[in-house]
Amino acid sequence: MKQIDKIIFSLLFFIPLFANEQLDMLYKKADVFEKNGDYKNALEIYKEIALKEKNSSRTYFDEEKKIAKEIATKTLDKIEDKETEQTIQQILASAFNLYPYEENYFIPFSYDTKKRADRKKVEAKFQLSVKKPILTNFFNMNESINFGYTQTSWWQLYKDSAPFRETNYKPEIFMTIPYGKRDETALKGFKFGFLHESNGQPGDDSRSWNRIYLTTYFQAGNLFISPRVWYRIPESKNDDDNPDIDKYLGYGDLTFAYAYKSHTFKLLLRNNLRFNDDNKGFAQLDWTFPFFGSDNTFGYIQASTGYGDSLIDYDKEVNRIGFGISLSR
Repeated sequence: MKQIDKIIFSLLFFIPLFANEQLDMLYKKADVFEKNGDYKNALEIYKEIALKEKNSSRTYFDEEKKIAKEIATKTLDKIEDKETEQTIQQILASAFNLYPYEENYFIPFSYDTKKRADRKKVEAKFQLSVKKPILTNFFNMNESINFGYTQTSWWQLYKDSAPFRETNYKPEIFMTIPYGKRDETALKGFKFGFLHESNGQPGDDSRSWNRIYLTTYFQAGNLFISPRVWYRIPESKNDDDNPDIDKYLGYGDLTFAYAYKSHTFKLLLRNNLRFNDDNKGFAQLDWTFPFFGSDNTFGYIQASTGYGDSLIDYDKEVNRIGFGISLSR
């Protein structure tokens, strides 16, 4: 991992540790007041702690702590030492608190219209995407600081030995900030963050880049519009696997999402804004629809055309259509 990656991702661990350290100091301060019989000041500290815990994202949710405590008190042998008992309850409540982030889908049939020497036209494609809340309202803006991870794989399922042709890994850290009030403004929020993307392949097939980005969210009835701009963090010539990637993927994208009853339609547009023979673009349309009456699984159709279908194909034009299921939207 390059130096810039190490610096930014170290913040992922530093921020929650700093917040928890503040709360621990408050607990110790309240304990001193209580031992000295100063219950008034101790109560004030406990009120401050309660407010901070309400407005921050702690490691374990109340419901998980409640269940873990019930198991510890009703099922496990009694532990005399309170600190050890608390540690055991934390082990029992070891939930990751992960949530869906981008779409999670499996497309068993994805068809590329062009014949290519390194692959069959038909392959499978799937995506796993989760986020982990780190802090909430730390800066008193109702913001949420999150770690996100998205993995997209292109799988030559119908080829002998069924190899994975390409996998793109996208860890990121980002902050979302809501804006405005209902029915008062079309602007609904902001999101900015740091995004690393690579394909994990060696040698000439290696691809990677780092970006900082800003997304704004607008609402017009059932339609949501999300323009995003990014800045690619420069790399040295020796480290840069794809120095011309901006020529194909440009400096931002535009997403339209429309909800109609149980259906969702999403259109992603990207262009390098070079209005000559070097103009390159990409469009992807996603449609999710009811799937046999399920509340958490949906039918899914994905169609795309242009440059940047995957990192390995960032400089190739790919036209594909796929059918499958979506587990989130």
